[in-house]
Amino acid sequence: MSFGVVMICHTALDRVAQVARFWAAGGVPVAIHLDAAVPDVAFDALRRSLADVDAVGFTRRYRCAWGTWSLVAAAQAGAEMILSRAPHVGHAYLTSGACLPLRPVADLADYLAACPDTDFIESATTADTEWTIGGLDIERFTLRFPFGWKTQRRLFDAYVDLQRRLGFRRRIPSGITPHLGSQWWCLSRKTLSAILTDPDRGRYDRYFRRVWIPDESYFQTLARRHSDRIESRSLTLARFDALGKPYVFYDDHQKVLRRSGFFVARKIWPGAEGLYRGFLSPDLERSRAEPDPMPLERLFRAATERRLRGRPGLYMQSRLPRRDREQGKTAAPYSVFQGFGELFEDFGGWLAQQIPADVHGHLFAPGRAEFAGGQRGFRGGLSDSARLRDYDPRAFLTSLIWNSRGTRQCFLFGPRDAQEINWFIATDPQAQISVISGAWVVPLFRAGGDFAAIRQEATRLHRIETRHLEILRSVHTQARLRIWTLADFLDDPATPLQAIVDEISPRRQQPLTTLPQMVDLTGFGGFLQKLRNQGLQPRLIGNFPIGHEAMLRGPVLPAARNT
Repeated sequence: MSFGVVMICHTALDRVAQVARFWAAGGVPVAIHLDAAVPDVAFDALRRSLADVDAVGFTRRYRCAWGTWSLVAAAQAGAEMILSRAPHVGHAYLTSGACLPLRPVADLADYLAACPDTDFIESATTADTEWTIGGLDIERFTLRFPFGWKTQRRLFDAYVDLQRRLGFRRRIPSGITPHLGSQWWCLSRKTLSAILTDPDRGRYDRYFRRVWIPDESYFQTLARRHSDRIESRSLTLARFDALGKPYVFYDDHQKVLRRSGFFVARKIWPGAEGLYRGFLSPDLERSRAEPDPMPLERLFRAATERRLRGRPGLYMQSRLPRRDREQGKTAAPYSVFQGFGELFEDFGGWLAQQIPADVHGHLFAPGRAEFAGGQRGFRGGLSDSARLRDYDPRAFLTSLIWNSRGTRQCFLFGPRDAQEINWFIATDPQAQISVISGAWVVPLFRAGGDFAAIRQEATRLHRIETRHLEILRSVHTQARLRIWTLADFLDDPATPLQAIVDEISPRRQQPLTTLPQMVDLTGFGGFLQKLRNQGLQPRLIGNFPIGHEAMLRGPVLPAARNT
C-alpha cells in the first residue's frame, strides 16, 4: 500500500516543483492543481521543469478564490487523477503549494500502511467546535453565499443581512449532517472513491456550491457518510491565529517543526531556504514518532496570549489595549509618596539611602518632570517636558516603569501636581501609595505672605486632595494604600516610615537608624487655627491642637530601634 499527494498551488512555483520532486523521489504519485489565475507562461514553465518526472501530473485548472467552491473542485480533480492513475495507492493526501514535508516519505508510507482503512480528517459539528471565525456557524449551511467574502464584502454582508431579515433558510440535504474541519486531509481510497462516485454527488455538489467556505465542510461532511473509521485530526501541522489567519513558519522554526512529529506543515514562507534545504534532504533521519500537537499547542497558545494581551505594562502600537482591559497596567512595582516631600527636608535623598531605588521628585509637577538627580531625560528617551508628559500621562508613567524594570521607581505626588494620572495609579495593583493627608498646608505655612491669598490657595488644595482621597478609597482601587492624617503621622513618624521601607525592601531586615529631617513647625498650630478662624476647616489634617508642634522639633526613633 502507498499513498498519493494532491497539491493545490497558487504561488512560489519554484518551491512547488522542489516539493513535488521530493514526493516523486519517494515513489509517491503527485497531482498538481495550479490556480487558473496564474499566467499560462508560468504554468508552462512549471510543466517543463517537471517534464522528466513521470509521477507528476497536472489536473484541470480552476480559478480559485478563498472560501469558494473552486477549492473543492480543485481537490476533486486532484483526487480523481490520483485514484485513476495510481490504482495501487491506499490514501490520498491533500496539501497546498505552501506545504512542506517534515519527515521522510517512508515514515508516512509506513504510518498509513499500518491503518489502511483510517481517514485522517478533522470533522466536527458546529455545536462541537469553537474555531469558526467570522460570526457564521450553522448559518454557513442554511444561507446562500453567491458573493465572495474577501472580494465582494459589501455584497456578501448585505445579502446575508437580507436573508436573515426575510427568514430564509436552506434545506440541508437528507442523509448528511454538516461537519467542519481543516481542509488538509488524508483520506483512504475506499472513502474517497465513495465520495466521488456517490449517486447523490450532483445533489451534494449543488448544495455545497452555495455553502460558505465549502473546502472546510464538503469532505468533512461526506467522510462522515462513507467512512468506516475517522481519526478526527489532520496529519498536517496547520494553525491559525485569533483572526483565522494561518501562522507562517520561517527558518528559525526548524527545531520546533522537527519536534512536532507531524508529516507535513503549512504555511511555509517561500524564502525559508533553511527549512526547504533541511527537510527535503534525502538524508533526513527516520522516526516512528506519533504526531504530537501538544508542545506546539503550548507555543501557539503562548503566542496568541502574547499577541492579544501583550506583556504587563508594555503598550505596543500593534496591540494598544482598551482602557482597563490591559494585562497589567505597569510592568513592575513602584511607590508614590504624597505629603512626604512637604513634611521632610530632602525626603528623596534620605529614602535613596535606605533602599535600592530611583527616587524622583514630583514627576507630575506643573513645570517639569523632576527626575532623580535632576536629570533632564530618563531611560527610554523620556523628556522632563511637562507638555510632552501631559499629552499622555499614562504613557509617560508606563514607559518610565517599563524601561526601569529591575530598579524600584519612587516619586512624590501631591495636589499641586497634574491630577489626570490619579485614577490610573489608584487602580494599578503594582502601585504602593503612601499619603499624609493635609501635608500640603506645610509649604503654605512656611511661605508666609498675604494670608488672604494663602487661604484661597489652601481652599483649592484642600478640594483637590479631597477628590483624590475619594478616588483612593473607592471600591475600584487596587493599589496598596496607606493613609495618615498629618496629625496622626506626626504623633509617631518612625513607625510608618519603618513600615514603608520594609514593604519596599523586605530583604533589608534591619530597623531604621535615622529619620529624615523634619521641617521646622514652630507656630504651625497657630497657623492652622488662623485658617479655621477665616472659615476654612482643614479636616484632612486631623486633630492638631495649638502647641502640638513643640513635640515635633526633633523627631527621634523609638528607643528599641536605637541600636
